[in-house]
Amino acid sequence: MQGFTMVDLVILVVYLAAVLFAGLHFAKKEMKGKEYFKGDGTVPWWVTSVSIFATLLSPISFLSLAGNSYAGTWIMWFAQLGMLLAIPLTIRFFLPIYSKLDIDTAYHYLELRFGSKGLRVLGAVMFIVYQVGRMSIIMYLPCMVLGSLTGISVNLLIIIMGVIAIIYSYTGGLKSVLWTDFIQGSVLLIGVTFALLFLLFHIDGGAGAVFSALAGEHKFLAPDQPVFDINILKDSVFIMIVGAGFNTMGSYVSSQDIVQRFTTTTDTKKLNKMMLTNGALSIFIATVFYLIGTGLYVFYQQNALPPAAAQDQIFASYIAFELPVGVTGILLAAIYAASQSTLSTGLNSVASSWTLDIQARLTKRELSFEKQTKIGQYVSLVVGVFAIAVSMVLANGGVKSAYEWFNGFMGLVLGILIGTFILGAFTKVANTFGATMAFIAASAVMVGIKYFVPAQAVSIWSYSIISIAVSLAVGIPASIIWRKIKGDTSMPAPDTTIYNR
Repeated sequence: MQGFTMVDLVILVVYLAAVLFAGLHFAKKEMKGKEYFKGDGTVPWWVTSVSIFATLLSPISFLSLAGNSYAGTWIMWFAQLGMLLAIPLTIRFFLPIYSKLDIDTAYHYLELRFGSKGLRVLGAVMFIVYQVGRMSIIMYLPCMVLGSLTGISVNLLIIIMGVIAIIYSYTGGLKSVLWTDFIQGSVLLIGVTFALLFLLFHIDGGAGAVFSALAGEHKFLAPDQPVFDINILKDSVFIMIVGAGFNTMGSYVSSQDIVQRFTTTTDTKKLNKMMLTNGALSIFIATVFYLIGTGLYVFYQQNALPPAAAQDQIFASYIAFELPVGVTGILLAAIYAASQSTLSTGLNSVASSWTLDIQARLTKRELSFEKQTKIGQYVSLVVGVFAIAVSMVLANGGVKSAYEWFNGFMGLVLGILIGTFILGAFTKVANTFGATMAFIAASAVMVGIKYFVPAQAVSIWSYSIISIAVSLAVGIPASIIWRKIKGDTSMPAPDTTIYNR
């Protein structure tokens, strides 16, 4: 039980320096305007695919997935299978639209489809507020864990993480972010896979003991966890897969940090490869995390628990106290990597959305590429510093619960956007009035369900289904009524729906 040693500290520092060097290396070419936000067309699709994977896998997932299966069952693993629904739907219906329109941002689509700058700005504002909150908490929580394990000041860890991400996001734009995400995602994949193999090798009975626990001790699925319930408002494996599928599709379709990756190319074959590879990596790493969690359950039945062995810290504690010197530094760097890749992605996506969706829409004069770049860099810097400050307040102020409420609320509202995107893509009749009414109605219904209906009455996995249903149920009639009142017979712009591609 050696804990975090000087060798591990050196490895962690060298790793962070290497990431910063790589980010600056790919920033050597000066990026201007759309190149700063969309890349210069030279980033391979497989790099972008790993970047999407690294963006979706937050450090909170890194810490909690293994903890879930350690303390409970694999029930949450089924949510990962939602990708088997989300990816085909996104590939079939949305990627061809985005490719033909050559959109600049996710919310650019709303303007093209509905002819409304207001909807574009609304979508961007909701995303930015959500993303700033998410970045802050994603820096705070992992740094708290790493600080307790390494003895390094939490504030120092937050500052280092933020400053490094700001530097290469500011200087190189999306290209630097994509390549550094690729490096960090690769470190995470290799490091976590090694940790699983090392764990299995040191369990009496090896993989057989883990699979015995899955089957014999109901660690895979508890007897009282239903596979299917005809009432979709109730928890079941089926509704978890379907609901998570629509949640994930919402990220692919309406969240700028993911859609920004799709804007790097208009080649639908490359886009499809990105999606399929990302899905395979995500399901693979989730399975590895859950195997690690069950493996830790078996391991700590055979061995003494380490210090700081709380559920969400169990994997990090194993890394610090059981893995060989040096490997500990690499694996803790992987946790840090998950945070940093999410942070850098957030900074660049907020910069692009503010500049292209809000500033360019509200400014009467057209912004030059140089002006767009300067605005994007300034936004990256300001938002990065602000996120660092909020993270440090969280680390020192004990306001975790209030901030989680805020972050959860914004995540809920952002998820409602998928209903507006589906309304636009799957109907010809929908117009600005109908889309606005749909957004208001879905927001009201979902906020009511989340905060005024008992949690056990409505499964969280049915939220996305309810949101989409409300958006369609309100948006279509509202659009028809408005058209009749105004005598509007206009049709959607070309390539903005699944019918006129």
